[in-house]
Amino acid sequence: MPPHLSADHPAAQPPGRGTVDALITQTRRLRGDVDAVRREVPGDGSDPEDRWQRALYDLALHQLHDLDEHLAQLRDGPEAPAEETVPAPEPTAEPRGESLLSRVGSAEWNLLTDVARWSGELYEILGRDPAAPPLTLDELPSLVHDEDRPLLTTMVTDCLVDARRIDGEFRIVRPDGDVRTVHMMGEPVLDGDGGTASMWAVLRDVSALRRSQRAVSETRDSLQRQRHRAQTEHRLAVELQEAVLPPWRGALRLPHRGRPALDLAAHRLPPATRTPLGGDWYDTLELADGETLLSVGDLTGHGVAAASGVAMLLGAVRGMAMAGTGPGPLLSWLNQLLDATVQPAMGSAVCCRYRPATRTLVWARAGHPAPLLFRGGTGRRLDAPDGVLLGATPGASYDEAEVTLEPGDVLLLHTAGLVPGEDGDASVRRLLGLAPRLDAAATAQDCVREVVEEFGEGAREGDACVLLAKVET
Repeated sequence: MPPHLSADHPAAQPPGRGTVDALITQTRRLRGDVDAVRREVPGDGSDPEDRWQRALYDLALHQLHDLDEHLAQLRDGPEAPAEETVPAPEPTAEPRGESLLSRVGSAEWNLLTDVARWSGELYEILGRDPAAPPLTLDELPSLVHDEDRPLLTTMVTDCLVDARRIDGEFRIVRPDGDVRTVHMMGEPVLDGDGGTASMWAVLRDVSALRRSQRAVSETRDSLQRQRHRAQTEHRLAVELQEAVLPPWRGALRLPHRGRPALDLAAHRLPPATRTPLGGDWYDTLELADGETLLSVGDLTGHGVAAASGVAMLLGAVRGMAMAGTGPGPLLSWLNQLLDATVQPAMGSAVCCRYRPATRTLVWARAGHPAPLLFRGGTGRRLDAPDGVLLGATPGASYDEAEVTLEPGDVLLLHTAGLVPGEDGDASVRRLLGLAPRLDAAATAQDCVREVVEEFGEGAREGDACVLLAKVET
């Protein structure tokens, strides 16, 4: 290969072998580290973000593999045989046995003698018979994809006429019909008078690299579309949920007339993860007969579907409660409603009806944690009547329980997941441990603050709701 720019300028000497060996060692060490991290990315293809990360790692490994081979060729010289190296990453690698040296070739076209010289690697890239003569510059476009021929013609003309460097890509069509993407870099070689004596070029098969880059771009676009869709769905779910949950914020007193009333406060605790909004809900309502409805529940699913399901349930709960339906029959009707929906779902709920004249709480549950009653600095879980999950058994009936409250009592209703990392009895024990603090709290809103202060910052996997009612004295 003649030196470029000037035929009288001596070629630069390659760097010392030891220096290049050190670079090769660093490259291979980095490549091993990247490959080790890449293997930790899930490969089932179910998550667009995982696919995007894996594509980026594959692209980085391809580039490090190519750099490794380039450095080895630089160290050993253009005539040395390719040494065995670690294969390129499998997912986007070229077929086994095809090393980088079979994907990088060189050529020289002498304009004075009209003689062309190709390296053996260039024959392999272009799929040409090594025994055939190399193509001249006039013949070279016959291998190029029809759409890319004008690009190649422009690059060669600029090099020969205006002495510009060549740096561009085009597609070639091999005799077997395989289409490859080739990156061509070259320069004119000038004679003593400044005229162009010949043109040299290095051609590299970058098909695998471009495929990796396209994979990164496509997975990134897919991830962005999924995130935009998730953000839109989350916004819609939040708006829908806010539209159907009780409009009051802070404290509420029900019934508005009469004593002893309930001082009420509630709060929704968001998940600590990126989990979409779930189907947790709470509700309070003053009924036509002066009684108060309290309910909490959790519908399976996430996002808009769960929020729309909650809207349907709350509409049914409020309508039946206003019509005088008791907690047990109300849950039975909810069970039938879920069983009859187009897309069946399951849920849990607690429904309570408070009668202020006698301070009586009548309640029923459907597979949901029982309310907790705090009195005099201690707490206990109310004895739960039988009741299966909503939507689990057609025609299910739900028993009712009754308890008489006293002035100063605090009633806590909550959905599962309120206590991060705990469930069932362990969660109940943690909540009952708040008894002294809830007893000292002056209002229901103060009670909510105690609960949020204790459990609001944990690694909660899903959202949760808590509703507290304090019997006025």
